[in-house]
Amino acid sequence: MGNTSIIFAVCWDQRLHTPMYLLLANFSFLEIWYVTSTVPNMLANFLSDTKVISFSGCFLQFYFFFSLGSTECLFLAVMAFDRYLAICRPLHYPALMTGRLCNILVISCWVLGFLWFPVPIIIISQMSFCGSRIIDHFLCDPGPLLALTCSRAPLMEVFWTIITSLILFIPFLFIMGSYTLVLRAVFRVPSRDGQKKAFSTCGSHLTVVLLFYGSVMIMYLSPTSEHEAGMQKLVTLFYSVVTPLINPVIYSLRNKDMKHALHNLTF
Repeated sequence: MGNTSIIFAVCWDQRLHTPMYLLLANFSFLEIWYVTSTVPNMLANFLSDTKVISFSGCFLQFYFFFSLGSTECLFLAVMAFDRYLAICRPLHYPALMTGRLCNILVISCWVLGFLWFPVPIIIISQMSFCGSRIIDHFLCDPGPLLALTCSRAPLMEVFWTIITSLILFIPFLFIMGSYTLVLRAVFRVPSRDGQKKAFSTCGSHLTVVLLFYGSVMIMYLSPTSEHEAGMQKLVTLFYSVVTPLINPVIYSLRNKDMKHALHNLTF
């Protein structure tokens, strides 16, 4: 409901038809599908005695969950780039961040996010599984899945670690670089009000970045890391359910334009 409200607010209010809010609307749309890839099945399992998922259903969930997660990493990087242009190149911002460039960046995030994981997931799906066939998780995660293979596949584990690290670290380093330049520009602003406005503009996005990346990096730098099963589930629950839940609150409470648009939408 929170993410849907943001989408409607951006569509409804003409003042929000800017790259910053169009990116936010796309991000909210992504969050809806990100949660949908796992939560309905998780809730159904809570109410079911069998708690069964088909082989194809498991790997479809695996693919969509990680593809949407990859797309989220890319969107966070693009949103950081937008804030960098707005604060560090304010006079050139309208000419640089055009509607056409914004659309290209949005489409690129979706396409690259969904093309990042098909090959390794198909390879894992072709492996032989034996043993208990019990996935000790509330979703089809690479760690519990690889634990069910008949023999260890160290090359697959290394390959998975590499591609997961790339999709995590490249956007993350880009985000940190963008905000380093933003902070340097903000501290050069002589006006306290100007500094406060710049920090307010970037604060919500940076909060979301830290919440998402802080939990994801704990889990997926190694699919066979020695985390306890309970801790794995708790951390996964945080970044896959809790973070999308609080993101709309973070963005709406820290943004006057968004609060005004949501108020008009409601009343």
